[in-house]
Amino acid sequence: MTSKPQLLNPVTSQVDFKARLQSGRLRKLRQHLQRFDCQAGLFYDPINIRYATDVSNMQVYSLHNPCRYVFVAVEGPVILFDFRGCAHLSDHSVVVDEVRGARSWYHFNSGPRNHEHLKLWADEIDDLMRQHASSSTRIAIDKLDPLGTFELQRRGYDIVEGQEVAHCARLIKTDEEILAIRDAVAVCQQGISKMRAASVPGKTEQAIWSILHQTNIEHGGEWIETRLLTSGPRTNPWYQECSARVVEDGDMISLDSDLVGPHGYSADISRSWIVGDNRPSDEQRRLYNLAHEQVLRNSELFRAGRSYRDIGVDGWHLPPPYNEFEQPAIAHGIGLCNEFPLIMNSQWFETDGFDGELEAGMVFCIESYVGAPGGTEGVKLEQQILVTESGHELLSDLEFEESLISG
Repeated sequence: MTSKPQLLNPVTSQVDFKARLQSGRLRKLRQHLQRFDCQAGLFYDPINIRYATDVSNMQVYSLHNPCRYVFVAVEGPVILFDFRGCAHLSDHSVVVDEVRGARSWYHFNSGPRNHEHLKLWADEIDDLMRQHASSSTRIAIDKLDPLGTFELQRRGYDIVEGQEVAHCARLIKTDEEILAIRDAVAVCQQGISKMRAASVPGKTEQAIWSILHQTNIEHGGEWIETRLLTSGPRTNPWYQECSARVVEDGDMISLDSDLVGPHGYSADISRSWIVGDNRPSDEQRRLYNLAHEQVLRNSELFRAGRSYRDIGVDGWHLPPPYNEFEQPAIAHGIGLCNEFPLIMNSQWFETDGFDGELEAGMVFCIESYVGAPGGTEGVKLEQQILVTESGHELLSDLEFEESLISG
């Protein structure tokens, strides 16, 4: 009989940890609703529902079917409208005051009766606002199909961008969130190590990628947002997902994990390695060393008080011809998934970037992709860090490939 996998941080399995995690997140969400002059918020994004309630239910399904939502009053209840028959999923939550069946009016569910169901939904939201929002007509909403938007506006409500409210609340991680992120990173790194060991000639990219998914699920993780594992010539250009290609001796394998792990928190770590025992080629070493240097140099820019603009300006760029495929973003925030903010490099900052300031408690992923246009291979590396007052703490400590790093 095999032993049951355990979370690598035993603190996160304690009941009081979950209670502190939930209460801390809800407190921040309410603070930011007030900051945006809202007495209530309505959240459909399953990531935001998880943040507000810690209740997970068919997360991927509900990303494209608006079948559940949560009403959060600043001074009032948290009411989770869940998929019918799923009230028991909230039993562990200390912050959910009431569970009701969701009133769904999207077309798959309602067909030609969607306007009828829409009115019932709007009546209920209107009633909650009148009870718990001090007669305010401002409500923060993150995702809402056009019919719902038009109906609430018709009733006099001013809809505030709820995704911004939620992103701002999620920006600085609580101590409990950081513990949960450490769990997710540990599970992800264990999965990558197993993938590395299983990367032998004759296996397909899909077979190797599946090891990460199995490891994640085995340890209480949830899903993986992409399938970014490629080998050999499919590593260049980037953003190809894994296929049935059979890996060969000497191939470069490049991975971007995009893993949503235990507690719903994300570990976004990238690694590249060589299949078999062949000596790396000069080009493979060149690609790897450039990516390694970019990640290390840019990580050193992160400390509390620095501006996004300064990081973009000071970021280390790849030399030609590799700069043509350089990642536009130096880093992105991360928590329950890839999160705000996105810090653009200097070439993209004026057209696509925005400014802000780093604060202790932010978590970022620093990434690099190196591949030449028309080249045969590419390397992806990415590290996850915690911003501190004096610099940063490395959360992803999985070793790099010594055989590919110049001495």
